[in-house]
Amino acid sequence: MSRPLRVVARVHAYPPEHNAGAEWMLHEMLRALAARGHTPEVRLSQWTGRTEPYDLDGVRVVPHQPGQDWERAGRQAHVLVSHLENVPHTAALARGFGVPLVVLCHNTFDLTWQPLTTGTTAAAVLNSNWMRAKAEAKLEGARFRPGRLLTVRPPVHAADYRATPGDCITLINCTATKGVHVLAELARRMPHRSFLAVRGGYGEQEPPALPNVDVLEHRDGHRMRDEVYARTRVLLMPSDYESWGRAAVEAMCSGIPVIAHPTEGLRESLDTAGIFRDRDDVDTWQQAVESLDDAKAYRAASRRATARAAALDPGPDLAAWCQLVQEVANARAPAR
Repeated sequence: MSRPLRVVARVHAYPPEHNAGAEWMLHEMLRALAARGHTPEVRLSQWTGRTEPYDLDGVRVVPHQPGQDWERAGRQAHVLVSHLENVPHTAALARGFGVPLVVLCHNTFDLTWQPLTTGTTAAAVLNSNWMRAKAEAKLEGARFRPGRLLTVRPPVHAADYRATPGDCITLINCTATKGVHVLAELARRMPHRSFLAVRGGYGEQEPPALPNVDVLEHRDGHRMRDEVYARTRVLLMPSDYESWGRAAVEAMCSGIPVIAHPTEGLRESLDTAGIFRDRDDVDTWQQAVESLDDAKAYRAASRRATARAAALDPGPDLAAWCQLVQEVANARAPAR
């Protein structure tokens, strides 16, 4: 490490109140910087139930505050980081103060690519190889593009999620886009099986009100191992869109088989460990669940899941991320 860096992230929400995949990806990346002696800080743009700053795994989180406090913090940063809805405002501040900006890209929507062509972004981090290929295609021929593109797959440390699987068939985030209809229909067809529906951190939650479906409230990521994966035998991911699918990787750390709709992200994250079925053909989902009743088939699926989770060791990606932050800061260090 050449020098300790102050890295300030501007985002709308953060754990433990908000526990979506994008926020946990960012948290693990900032946590890695803290472990290397840097000072990561998160500044929230939305009101939460908190009013006082707090510390999470070495990352300082400052709730939304009125006035110019965020602008002052950004001006003093060596590197700014942002994602999703906060990128345009953070980019404007970065440009005004001459602070390098790193943008985290979690999806392939047009609003993700637009800030990358303004000449403000020093580097862009893509959460998968397929998304990086999409970014390269979008940026081809652009007058301005980020100085660097880096793939960092959402970091999942197996020890944080490894548990002995339970007996439930589980869905995390009970929205239409995440495929809650698949869970509901399977629960109706299989009244003697136990299902677990975990409310997510965003979207309209519609868990089915059925006697064999236990509904859990939104969970802090630190509680997922003991309160979700330790109760799960099979994870369902019938999402209509996933750029990666962090929950699938978390489940595989415990050898939990994952049945998934074949989005580009889930095909990459699950690879040969995935059991892929079309989200609109519930018959095939039922068949996949029932096939895992065979002990030999379940053990084989579990071994594939465990091996895939091990292959996604986040160490190399996090090392490359920390190196990128140092290089960006050194290349465009703001005046002090």
